[in-house]
Amino acid sequence: MNINRQWVLAKRPSGLVTKDNFTFTESPIPTPGEGEVLVRNLYLSFDPTQRGWMEDRESYLPPVGIGEPMRAGSVGQVTETRHPDFAVGDIVQTTGGWQDFVVVAPNQGPMGLSKLPAGVSPEMMLSVLGITGLTAYFGLLELGNPQPGETVLVSGAAGATGSVAGQIARIKGCKVVGIAGGAEKCAWLKNEAGFDDVIDYKNEDVNARIGATCPNKLDVYFDNVGGEILQAALNHINLNARVVLCGGISGYNATEPVPGPSNLMNLVTTRSRMEGFIILDYFPRAAEAIEDLLGWIASGELKYQVDLQEGFDNIPDTLQRLFTGQNLGKQLLKIADPV
Repeated sequence: MNINRQWVLAKRPSGLVTKDNFTFTESPIPTPGEGEVLVRNLYLSFDPTQRGWMEDRESYLPPVGIGEPMRAGSVGQVTETRHPDFAVGDIVQTTGGWQDFVVVAPNQGPMGLSKLPAGVSPEMMLSVLGITGLTAYFGLLELGNPQPGETVLVSGAAGATGSVAGQIARIKGCKVVGIAGGAEKCAWLKNEAGFDDVIDYKNEDVNARIGATCPNKLDVYFDNVGGEILQAALNHINLNARVVLCGGISGYNATEPVPGPSNLMNLVTTRSRMEGFIILDYFPRAAEAIEDLLGWIASGELKYQVDLQEGFDNIPDTLQRLFTGQNLGKQLLKIADPV
């Protein structure tokens, strides 16, 4: 291969992101400078936050520019190196974007550049040990602070972050209830991930079911959804509850501002705390999370799912799967095999 295939942002989305927001292009393969390496992308990560990166607004990262390759986490293989710590053939994690090749340095981009630990697959590195697993770990333990015997509710519970957050709460001795869409996802949470109960938001009254499944109310709510489900959860919080704001996928594709909860005074009367966070702030502590996560995986206490698509041409359609509920677990796409 002597060209660099790319999917670049062609126009900013209005409503649901579609393939028309991107354009396929080709460019020369870049050349690394001093202290840099050339990486051939093998796997791409797809995350709801990518929708926000496409907007022309201030955020924790600058927006993707029109004509730039779409930003995405990746695992790839070093094909050329001008950095003493990296050799040709190394399998690495970085922010490779929607392209075959990327030039990167260890301190460059949101994720920098790091070698995969021995025995860790690309799929594992981009899912349970990647951004989604780290988000679940630090969001739940640092902000949620779950204690044995408490009740934890997780929305978006069948997703890559929610499923791990709920299982960590179970490991810590909590009662765990998950909210997900559809019988297949709910069955996996109950039968495989070990949730105590599940709520199917597509077919059940969420507010009523929270009351039924959480008779002692909620001590921790890990929110990946926002909107009406956040409002329902706030109806059932305990004294000194902790509400962890991780995401709000219900409103990511909205063309008008989504109304906020009308029951925020429940936080006052219950003396509770609602707090948001960004996982980038916890990257310096990633090693401690990965150690715990690997231990729970090895013991069989923590399970994870990967929804793996394939083919460079399928990249834009794979992003859409996140917002149509097609994915079951962490959404990834494979571009190539290592050589």
